[in-house]
Amino acid sequence: MDIRKAISLLKKWFWLPILGALIAGSLGYYQSSRETPMFQASTRFVVLRAASTGYYDYYAYIDYQQLISTYTQLLSTDALLAQVSEAVGFPVYAGQANAEQIAETQFVRLTVTHEDPVKASSIANALVNVLIDQNEQLQSVRYETTEQNLQNRADQAFEQMIVLQDQIVQLSVTKVEEQITQVQTQIDDLQTQVTDLEFKITNIDPLLATEEESFQILQYQAELNQIQPLLELYQQIYIELIVVGEPMEREDSASSQMARIQRTLSLYEQIYFNSINSLETLNMTRVQSAPNVIQVEPAVIPANPISPRPMETAALFGGVGFLLMAGIIFLVEYLDDTIKTPDEAKDILNLPVIGLIADMNSSSKKSHGGNKGIFVIDLPRSPITEAFRSIRTSLEFYSVDQPLQILVVTSSGSEEGKTTIATNLAAILAKGDKNVLLLDADLRRPNIHNLFGISNRTGLSDLLRGRLTIPEIIQKFENLENLSVITSGSLPPNPAELIASKKMSHIIQNLQKQFEFIVIDTPPAIVTDSQLLASLADGVIYIVRPGKTRVVAAKTPLAEFERVGANLIGVVMNRIPRNRAYYYGGYDYYAPNGHSSEKYYRFDDQDRSLIHSKESAPENNQESSQPSQPAIIKSK
Repeated sequence: MDIRKAISLLKKWFWLPILGALIAGSLGYYQSSRETPMFQASTRFVVLRAASTGYYDYYAYIDYQQLISTYTQLLSTDALLAQVSEAVGFPVYAGQANAEQIAETQFVRLTVTHEDPVKASSIANALVNVLIDQNEQLQSVRYETTEQNLQNRADQAFEQMIVLQDQIVQLSVTKVEEQITQVQTQIDDLQTQVTDLEFKITNIDPLLATEEESFQILQYQAELNQIQPLLELYQQIYIELIVVGEPMEREDSASSQMARIQRTLSLYEQIYFNSINSLETLNMTRVQSAPNVIQVEPAVIPANPISPRPMETAALFGGVGFLLMAGIIFLVEYLDDTIKTPDEAKDILNLPVIGLIADMNSSSKKSHGGNKGIFVIDLPRSPITEAFRSIRTSLEFYSVDQPLQILVVTSSGSEEGKTTIATNLAAILAKGDKNVLLLDADLRRPNIHNLFGISNRTGLSDLLRGRLTIPEIIQKFENLENLSVITSGSLPPNPAELIASKKMSHIIQNLQKQFEFIVIDTPPAIVTDSQLLASLADGVIYIVRPGKTRVVAAKTPLAEFERVGANLIGVVMNRIPRNRAYYYGGYDYYAPNGHSSEKYYRFDDQDRSLIHSKESAPENNQESSQPSQPAIIKSK
């Protein structure tokens, strides 16, 4: 699409996208203004990364990003929202909150949307507070079992220390047997824990482990390092208790047994203090390995709502409406396969455009109240009449060696104005002091007699049947003595056979001797009548109606005209709408050559008829013989 066509489409359709934008924008503004105002409160919190060994730093970044995503998803869980609802005192729903990581930082932005600004800020702050509490609970659960085991061992060791202290006093063998049973139980339990921890450690590949699995390896290894020394101590205690429980065979056995009990007591004391130290170490590990959530920017009560925004919504709807209408225009133009401009007619039909005629129906109605008549006779100084003079000039200078005498006027289909063009062309030729005959050869739907207001009782069909002679059917037009008319006559049942007869050729030859120009109005080119008459004529004028004549319908008859040897002179574009830019559509006068000195015609503002401008009109009223470009002015 070239720039001229784009500008033409813009002038033709510019109102539709603007109208669509205005309607859509108004609907958007109305809909937005009726919506409930919504407020948005925002807070920021940071997820601090837990300390880890350098061995796992290679995977730390990806795992940390996953950890932040986990915390953002945690904010929309039902359990957390239920706690928040309980904390703020009103229901909180998942769709009201949205959390997202800020770029690739450790910060997360939490936004809450609510129709109440106070509630929006309360929900945002409560969500972060509950998340912090839940994070601490989650981390405490990870070490709860290990902590409980260490505490139980410390308590058991403390109890055994009390028992041994009693044994030192009583040296009771029964107490020793009970201790042996308890120690055996502890040994079995510790041995099971050692085996289980070693199995868990071996099942995790350090090179493929996630950050959570890496923390678990550290935790398992720490527990294993704590349990193995305890297992060795309990094994030593077991041996000592076995020895204590043996019968006394020597006199110094009591003192030896006392020494063993004291050594056992010392071992239990060591187990007790080791358990206490392990608890402290476990707490330190939990603090170092747990990610920390800290609120860095509390939410404040928003002052202005984020929605609705009527003006922005109206602009958005207007843009959508504009684009939608533009798309419809593009679709309409893309699907429109009609000929619209002279350039298209020239390129598609490969014929020159010899005339541009405006819509004579609207002009005649404005000037004569819709009365029928010949336009070039009724309005001799109109721009449309000047356009016909331009066609006449083109025909007179078409060929000097072989002048055009017999002209066939046809079109591809109906309602394209071929009869109107033929009638006015014959009239303008007669006004040029030429003896002209207008022959209505449309024996199917004749209309020339209606335009002239004359009788159609006799005509060409009577001449072809041999009922009348040429002088008997010729009718003179009283307003133009050089113009003669032969109407179609009564409609025959076989028009194609009559047109194709030899008698028709003889009639044309006889008429050719009597008249300087013969203008023949034929049926549309979709029937054979026009092709038969074109073979007898010196030239064929092809009528095209912009926006009405389809490309396929216009191109199809041309091949038939070439087959019969017809001479296609050119195209006349008829009934051109007033908004077509290629017809000086923006001016209220006709300018044949574009010079201000030739602006002879203008519209009268009172009766809308065309009058002669005394300021710049020539003094005489003679027909101009100067060649002029086909042009027209639109009617107001």
